[in-house]
Amino acid sequence: MYGLSILDIIVIILFFMMLGGVGIWSYRAINTTGDYFMGNRRFGKVFMIAHALGTGTHSDQPVAVAGASYQIGLAGIWYQWLWMFITPFFWLIAPIYRRLRFVTTGDFFEERYGRSLGAFYAVVGLLYFSINTGLMLKGTGVTIEAITLGQLPTDVVIVILTLLFISYSILGGLIAAVITDFIQGVFILVLSFLLIPFALNAIGGMSEVHAQLPPEMFSFVAAYEVTLFFIIMIMLNGLVGIVVQPHHMAIGGAGKTEISCRTGWTYGNFIKRVATLGWAFVGIFAAVLYPGLTSETRELAFGMAVTNLLPAGLVGLMIAAMAAGVMSTCDAFMVGGSALFTRNFYQKYYKKNKSDAHYLIVGRISSLLVVIGGVGFAFYIDTVVQGIEILWRLTAFLGIGFWMAIFWRRANRYGVWASVIVTLSITLVTGSTFSWGLGWGVAQQILVYLPAGFLTFIVVSIITKPEPEAKLNKFYTLLHTPVGEEHKLVEAGITDVLIGESEGRKVKDKDKSLEEQGHGLLLVDLLSLRKKFSFERYKIDIIGFIAALFMILLIFAIGWLSARIGTF
Repeated sequence: MYGLSILDIIVIILFFMMLGGVGIWSYRAINTTGDYFMGNRRFGKVFMIAHALGTGTHSDQPVAVAGASYQIGLAGIWYQWLWMFITPFFWLIAPIYRRLRFVTTGDFFEERYGRSLGAFYAVVGLLYFSINTGLMLKGTGVTIEAITLGQLPTDVVIVILTLLFISYSILGGLIAAVITDFIQGVFILVLSFLLIPFALNAIGGMSEVHAQLPPEMFSFVAAYEVTLFFIIMIMLNGLVGIVVQPHHMAIGGAGKTEISCRTGWTYGNFIKRVATLGWAFVGIFAAVLYPGLTSETRELAFGMAVTNLLPAGLVGLMIAAMAAGVMSTCDAFMVGGSALFTRNFYQKYYKKNKSDAHYLIVGRISSLLVVIGGVGFAFYIDTVVQGIEILWRLTAFLGIGFWMAIFWRRANRYGVWASVIVTLSITLVTGSTFSWGLGWGVAQQILVYLPAGFLTFIVVSIITKPEPEAKLNKFYTLLHTPVGEEHKLVEAGITDVLIGESEGRKVKDKDKSLEEQGHGLLLVDLLSLRKKFSFERYKIDIIGFIAALFMILLIFAIGWLSARIGTF
């Protein structure tokens, strides 16, 4: 049966029945667009960790990392570890999303820079969702085709997975997405480490791995493709672009409290950083077991390992885990895409004064647009890595505008438009999209377009008129009103944001604001820290950031020691 045993088929069917049941159950909890798009901000730390892990981890990632590691060694891990040094910043960024109380990142650009940029971001966000959905479907399809020895072609797998995750996501919205993320987080960890003991047994242990591969395969920096310069550039680009990935408004803003959002986004991703080690080592082991794959076929390595190493039943579990990885993200992307379309297009330009129930129906229907675009992209791209590099550039163009909006009051819409035009133009001229391009690699392009984009933004914002003062006052009032002080928003006349099931923090001194008692945000106050800084004011930011830096050191130590097992 498509290269699978009866036991494998039973495992897969049971898994999908479980997810379908979650979707049907979640449907009853969806009464408003706030429920559908943001879960009414009702989630605690555990569910927010699961949501960050599930949404940020999908099956194209182990395929790309294992394939790259197969060819260039452990340095291939940087196709996902590019976010490693950025992860501590999630602790600082998450409360920004939560305090703004927006539903989409399109709302962010609209409220800060005007309707036209809100609509433009919605286009970019929908494109991002579609490309990423295509990447996930492509990666999973390639691997399952390899597992089933070609009896289930990639295109067929893409269609099957699409129908499955649509079936529950369109019913339960973000509530279904977060609950299934919790379930699928377990499967993702299974995906990451299941193959390792079987591979080591087949090879004869780590000593034999080291004996058959050159030493450079165990280095986290490669001589080509993933060089030190490449790693530094993609990390800087990632820090700029991470803030405008459209699903992060929910990952950083769907929790009951700011600490839930901080913990979820930061430590959900640290779990992923550890899991990524498993994918890289699978690529290393595959290089010993199945030599001969080329740059064009290296992404088959993960599927070949599954087919040849796992016994009946566990193959089905691995397919279920891969499906979990792709579906846990696709469902969140469907919901995020429908929110962008409904709020930043349909509600603004087509039907302005309809009921919330009407917009809920539109949200459910429009979620299919993201899926259609994603399926089309999956059929278009040749390799997963090719699609990943497209996303790196796409997010950085608007990331400049996001960062400047947070800590520079003078930032305006003209600066955003100018920086987007300049960065895009540089990318087209220096890249290989057109025959007349210079053919630079992505790292060389980043080195040029990032500083050019920031410089253009600053100069243009200075020489053009600022944003309306009333709009700026509202935006910064939100940023300086921690969760739990929503009465201040009412007093300021701000009632058009989604408060949700917010829970505040207990305060020691009722005569002081929450900001004065540790809830100040370093990034928001960046340009005024000389006047405002005190440890007491920013202690949550500072302590959490330092703790996250120690987590990076711990994960690096695990990776370094694991790579040297068998050499002692």
